[in-house]
Amino acid sequence: MLDVCVIGASGYTGAQLVELLLGHSEVQLKRVFVSPNSADAGKSIGTLHGRLASSSLMLEPISDSALAALPQTMDAIFLATPHEASHQWMAQLSSGKAKVLDLSGAFRLQNTNDFEHFYGFAHTSPEALSQAVYGLAEWYSDKISNAKIVAVPGCYPTASLCALKPLTEHNLLNPDHRPVISAVSGVSGAGRKAALANSFCEVSLQSYGVLGHRHTPEIEAYCGVPVIFTPHLGNFKRGILATITVKLAAGVSTAMLREAYQQAYQHHPLVRLRNDWPKLNDVVHTPFVDVYFKADTDSGYAVISAAIDNVMKGAASQALQCLNLMNDFAPEKGLLPL
Repeated sequence: MLDVCVIGASGYTGAQLVELLLGHSEVQLKRVFVSPNSADAGKSIGTLHGRLASSSLMLEPISDSALAALPQTMDAIFLATPHEASHQWMAQLSSGKAKVLDLSGAFRLQNTNDFEHFYGFAHTSPEALSQAVYGLAEWYSDKISNAKIVAVPGCYPTASLCALKPLTEHNLLNPDHRPVISAVSGVSGAGRKAALANSFCEVSLQSYGVLGHRHTPEIEAYCGVPVIFTPHLGNFKRGILATITVKLAAGVSTAMLREAYQQAYQHHPLVRLRNDWPKLNDVVHTPFVDVYFKADTDSGYAVISAAIDNVMKGAASQALQCLNLMNDFAPEKGLLPL
């Protein structure tokens, strides 16, 4: 059994992680933490998240003594923390036997200039960054299996990359035309902390971060081509739908696209190649990525759509996939019925 803990357990992603870890047959969730000044410290996690009401886990304020002990007492540490906290604590947390899975954006971008530009502050943990492996589970399983530190991908990049990478890996796109990604996320992507801008009653369907969102360089770094990425906020709780328009290379047929997707995902049960356009109702509260495409060979364009649950495949369930890979379990263990 693996002894694990979650730091940042009271938010939407942290609580989802707790729920998944409690249901994993090879894991013992030993401790759950919140920030030192959190109003949630000392509360049962079940009082904050009703679906965890049967759990007796208490939310502990993270402390210097805990940070010193966890690297040796835990087999895995999950960080559902702000980027700055992940920078501050990573060197210490990765200094012992524990493997660390970070769900912030702190270690996703290897280019520190891009990080500073898009996140607004300098990268402060370059040594840990050099060890970090990008945790897109279906595409980097070998590297994840041997990793000490995993940077779990962002939710928008997960949907976008799962749709695009089969095409970029097979050089099926026209290099003179950028893929155009239009993606809509539910309000849970903004986190649990209250703010007027993402208050459910205030939200109307709207774009944001246009031509400057921090997930743009992440998508570009791992699909290998520049993109135009426009995120939208929708007035629903969970899920992301990414619709991507691409210009195909000369001579690319529908059959070639179909073969690229089948080769990419035929051995990955958490990616479902659909026979029609995916919808959020089919993926919310699941670990799946649903993908579908349509090509217009006369114009040379194709449209790909990918749907995920932003809290699951866009965060917590992908982190669990990575934990499984790091410990030689089936990637879908604890995520699909036996």
